[in-house]
Amino acid sequence: MQLKKNTKPGKIKIQKYIYLIFLFLIFSFKSFASDLRFVEIKILDKVSSKTSQLSLNIEQETNFENLIIKVLKCKNSEFDDNPEVTAYMQVQDITLKNNDKVFVFNGWTFSSSPSISLFDHPVYDIWLIKCY
Repeated sequence: MQLKKNTKPGKIKIQKYIYLIFLFLIFSFKSFASDLRFVEIKILDKVSSKTSQLSLNIEQETNFENLIIKVLKCKNSEFDDNPEVTAYMQVQDITLKNNDKVFVFNGWTFSSSPSISLFDHPVYDIWLIKCY
C-alpha cells in the first residue's frame, strides 16, 4: 500500500470524527431552535363581545376569568405557503364544581378552521393564532 506524500495515516480518521461531531452539533442546535415554547390565542367573551389576546406557555396552566387553559403541544406546518398551526389544548371551567376532573374541551385545535374541533362554551370562544 502506497501512501500519498501529504497524507499522514492517522489524520484522516480524526478529520472524519471532527466532521461527524460538527454535523451532530448542527442538527442538535436545529432541534433546540425549532422548539416552540409559546402559544398565542384569542378569547371572545360572548356576553360582553370583547376579545382578549393571550400568550401562553406550553405545558403550563393559565387562568383566564372562569377558565383554566393548558396547551400541551403546538406545531407549525412547514410545507405550505399558508402554514397551518395546530395545538393540543385542555380547558376546564372553574364554575363547574361537580366535575373538577372533566374538561370542557380536550383536543386538537386548528388555526385555519376552528370549527373542525369545536370549543363549545356558553360564554367563551377560543381561537388559536400562532406558536412561537
